[in-house]
Amino acid sequence: MKTPKYHIYLTNEERSEVLKSLIDLKNALIEQGKYTDVIDEIIIKLSYARKKNIKVKYI
Repeated sequence: MKTPKYHIYLTNEERSEVLKSLIDLKNALIEQGKYTDVIDEIIIKLSYARKKNIKVKYI
């Protein structure tokens, strides 16, 4: 069975905040001497993710 894919839509400001938070988390883990492999993968996926402009309609 396939695992479901999830989509998240972020503005440019939200995207940069998420990246900053992930980098801060990575630095904290490095200071504690823990592995950062998972955080690295998420940062790479987020940085290479497609950017798509969508219109939001409020009802």
